[in-house]
Formats: sequence, structure tokens, C-alpha cells
Amino acid sequence: MPRIAALLTLAIGLMDIGSSLTPEWHSRLEDLQALLPMAVSRQASAFTVVVGMLLVLLAAGLRRRKRRAWRATVVLLGTSVVLHIVKGLDYEEAAGSAALFVALLLAHQEFRAKGDPTTRWRALGIGLLLTVVSIGVGFLLLHLRENRIAGPQPLSAQLEQVVLGLAGIPGPLEFTSHHFADLAFRTLLTMGVLTIGTTAYLALRPPEPRPRLTDEDEARVRALLARHGDADSLGYFVLRSDKSVVWSPTGKACVAYRVVSGVMLASGDPLGDREAWPGAIREFLREAADHAWTPAVIGCSEAGGIAWTRAGLSVLEFGDEAVLETTGFTLEGRTMRNVRQAVARVERAGYTAIVQRISDLEPRDVARLRAQVAVWRGTETERGFSMALGRIGDAADGDCVVVMAFSAEPHGAEPRLRAVLHFVPWGRTGLSLDAMMRDRTADNGLNEFLIVSAVRRARDLGVKRLSLNFAVFRSALERGERLGAGPVLRSWRGLLMFLSRWFQIDSLYRFNAKFQPTWLSRYVCYPASADLPRIALAMLEAEAFLVWPRWVWPRWRGHLPRPSTRLRGGARSGDDGADHRQVHRRETGSDARHGRS
Repeated sequence: MPRIAALLTLAIGLMDIGSSLTPEWHSRLEDLQALLPMAVSRQASAFTVVVGMLLVLLAAGLRRRKRRAWRATVVLLGTSVVLHIVKGLDYEEAAGSAALFVALLLAHQEFRAKGDPTTRWRALGIGLLLTVVSIGVGFLLLHLRENRIAGPQPLSAQLEQVVLGLAGIPGPLEFTSHHFADLAFRTLLTMGVLTIGTTAYLALRPPEPRPRLTDEDEARVRALLARHGDADSLGYFVLRSDKSVVWSPTGKACVAYRVVSGVMLASGDPLGDREAWPGAIREFLREAADHAWTPAVIGCSEAGGIAWTRAGLSVLEFGDEAVLETTGFTLEGRTMRNVRQAVARVERAGYTAIVQRISDLEPRDVARLRAQVAVWRGTETERGFSMALGRIGDAADGDCVVVMAFSAEPHGAEPRLRAVLHFVPWGRTGLSLDAMMRDRTADNGLNEFLIVSAVRRARDLGVKRLSLNFAVFRSALERGERLGAGPVLRSWRGLLMFLSRWFQIDSLYRFNAKFQPTWLSRYVCYPASADLPRIALAMLEAEAFLVWPRWVWPRWRGHLPRPSTRLRGGARSGDDGADHRQVHRRETGSDARHGRS
């Protein structure tokens, strides 16, 4: 019903605009003049254009079941019925508006979604949109009645006529029909008042706060991590400051999410007691339904995928997470030859590594680390949402581990920091890679050296497993190059190789595979296949692979804060001829875990 109502509303809106811009029936006008002054009919025509334009804009809100859009549409349709009668006894158009008016009243229960959180930035976007639409309608009006304009007029004069008309100022054009001149003036002035009034209202009303992790939510999340943090390597990333959480009725589990372009995007598994997962998932889906958001999950494990499928979502394997078991890790053997050679080369160059928890660093060392990371920052775009914390060195993150590589400097100078790995806790006995940052001028193989150094110190830190990087569609890449792979699988691998030119899909997989990790599958959950393109774009935007220019209003359409900019990391990796393969945060900035995709 909402989709049909949206299409009909769009059609009625276009019909209203066309009805006002085309000539009326003379016989009906003569009958109308016996009841109403001609000025009232002309003003009604101007109002009908504005009502039609608003109906066109409201169609999208109806499709998303928005309650506010339904209310506004019902009011406008009732107004449209009256205006069609007043402007020219247009019974046919009035009947169409009345029929849709009655249908929407009968289907009022279908439109129950709440309005989206918003900010004053939306006022700018709406103002620009209404201005463009108003100018377009003005040009259409002049084009349809160009025979009423005295002599040929250049496009610049028509634009001046429209822009001045929106402000209620007579333009340079002369008309042969006083009736049309009056209609054009009233229509443009009404649209100008509507544009200015709507923009002013949105700009001056109190903005609704953007959702983010509150202090109370953070305290509750940390309590859950202390009890259930071993379950998922992505659990600690719930603490990103630009995520919101929805809780189960018992408060024993939560789902972290961000709304991006109308998609309510959750990350990882629900956090907390597994028996409470269904309650948290139901609350998540209820919140999505209340706002007509499309629910989706990125990066959940197999256990999380099963829980989401029981709630009605479909699951698609998205890739694999590389996990190292530190107790059995060794550099011996032919399969580890590349890693062994890279580490040996870096050690011969005089590099040393220090592995410490953030809480063990001196304040001045933390400040120096942050300063160096800021120097390495390549761009202002910070990647990461599902597998990146977005900060480094905060006092609250004392259990995080930093692995720092220092190069030996000549003439007895102080060693220079050249690369950093940042890990977040994975329960009591694990670490999960957050970011890789390095100096572009440092030697190749530094990332291998740092990972091996972290494994070597794992016993001292009480760490038994390291979660490294995420490889998108790893199984397809691996099976597609095997002997006997079918044409479909080979074609799919070929497409992934093509996309690797921009997203480093294949090179990232091969970098992970060098360490002979255990692969743990990760999944994407979605309501229907038709939603996948929209969800994919939302994922790219959340991870900052798709970044809107600052001057474009849709950059804020996710209704949530920009990704945290406290971590502005370094440069790409320079491993074994695979500097372009780096697990990256950004192409020229810090390398983060979900550059891991």
C-alpha cells in the first residue's frame, strides 16, 4: 500500500502542476466568474502549483511509511480538491485528489513510521532543493505559455524573470495577456514564500540530537565486555563514539548501529548474554520499523548470523577474518618463508619493537604517539565503522595494546618511531587489530615484523589469539583460482580482481594468507535481495569508502556524526613488494582494520 500510495501521490502532484499551467475551460470559467472574482481563481491556480510540488516531494516519505508525510499529504489532498473547484471547476482533477484522500484515510494504519532525527544542515538541503524545483517550475510555466510573452526573449531574461518573481519583484519580460502575467506573478511569489518559510522553519527549530554512545551506554557496554568480551573479536568496537546501541528488555545484551542513508546498519554480533540476543534483535528491528529504516548487519559471525536469520533476515557470506593462534605460531617451514625473510630483513636494518598496553605508557609517550600519528595522517577521511575504534591513547582504553617499531639512527641519535600497530582487547586472552600506521619512508616488511613481534610477546601479555585483518570474499578468490573452477566462479573472481584496483581485495587476502591464519567466516544480514544495492552503498558510506563532498547536503543524510577524527593515521604498508596490498585505513592515510575490506 505505501508504494502504491507514493506512486499515486506523485501522479496527483504532477497532475496539479500540469492543470495549473494549462488553459482552463472557458465555459467553466464563465460559470465560475458568476460566483467568485477572477483574482481568487488566479490565486487558486498559483496555490495548486505549490500543492502539486509538495505532493511530489512527499511521495518518497509515503513510500517509507512516514506518519508525518501521511498527515501532510492528507491535508494537501483535501486542499487540492478545493483549489481545483475554485480555480476552474476542474471536477476530474478534484475527483482524483478526493479518491486518493479517502484511500489514505482508510489506510492510515500503514503509515506509522516516526520522523528521522535531523539537524539544521537539512534546512540548507531542503532550501536548495525547493529553490531548484521552483526555478524549474517557473521555466516550465514560461515555456508552456511562451505565446503569451511579447517577442522572443533570451534565456537570461527568463531566468531573471523567474528569480525576481520568487522574491515578488516584477521581471524584465512583457506579456500579451494580463491574466497570464498575473498568474505567473502569483505562482512564483507563492513558491518563493514557501521556499523561504520552509527553510527558515527548519533552520530555527531546535535540532534533534544526533545519536551517539552516551556515558551511561558506554559504562553498560564495558560491563558486558568484561563478562562476554571473549565471544566476538569485534565486541570492543561497539565503543566507537559515533555508534548508538539498542538494548534488550533485560539489559543483558545490546546491538550497536549507525543509520546511514536510511539503512540501520548494525556491526558484528549482538554484545552480551546469548540468551538475551533475541530480545536485543527484536528491539533493533522494532526501532528500524518505527522509523522505516532498512535493517542490515555487517560483519557478524556464524553464531550471530543464525540469530539474525531466526529473526527473519537473510544471510550472505561476506568474507573471512584472519585469526592467529599464538601458541602454535612459528616462522619455520616453507609456507612461512616470505614472512621469515621480511622479518629478518627488517631486523638486520636495525629496527626494534616495543609491545605495551596503553596503560603502561607514560603520558608523554602517549602524547608523542598521538603527535606522530597526526604527522602520518594522509587525508581527512578516516575509514572504519565495524572494525575500527577511531581513537588511540584514551585513558579509558588502557587495556589496548600498541606495537611500535623504532629504527636505529646514526650518530647515537634517539631511535625514531617508524610504524605502529594498535590492538583492542578481545576478551581476556585475545587482541583484535584496530589500525596499522607507518612512515612511508620506512623499510619494507615492517608490518610483518610488527605482527610477529606482537605474537612473540603474546605470552607475556596473556594473549592466546590475535585477530588480524578481514578479507572480503576470500573463499571466492581462493576457489576461483583452483584447477577445475567453473565459469561462474572464475567470472566472479575476475570481477573481484578488477575491483581490487581500487579496494585492495585480492592483495589484502594474500597479505593475510602469508601468516597461515585460521579463517573465520563473517556475514552480511539483510531483509530482502532488493535491498542489497542500498545496503551495499550504506556500507561503503559507513566505512568511508564512499565519501560525500563537504558541500553536498546528503553528506549529513545519515543523521549521525561523522566518523571520529581523533585517529588520523599514517601511510600505506611497504611489505615485500606488497606496499599496495596493505591492510589500510585509507589509500593515503592510516591503515585500519576495516581497510581490511
